[in-house]
Amino acid sequence: MKGKIKRLIRDRGFGFITTEDGSEVFFHRSALVEEDFDALEEGTSVEFNLETGPKGPRATNVNTEKTE
Repeated sequence: MKGKIKRLIRDRGFGFITTEDGSEVFFHRSALVEEDFDALEEGTSVEFNLETGPKGPRATNVNTEKTE
């Protein structure tokens, strides 16, 4: 899936992604692939997988979208 980082809660190590269909998905810094959580910025385009966690949908394998 694709989306954009909507909000980062840096001191707690997580954030939220707005998907292309407008829904909001939680992600934890441990879900990042080859990315530095502290270097992420709100509005950055990302690609990710979606899975159902204990508290609802969450993003896994989060990576910034590569432009070519």
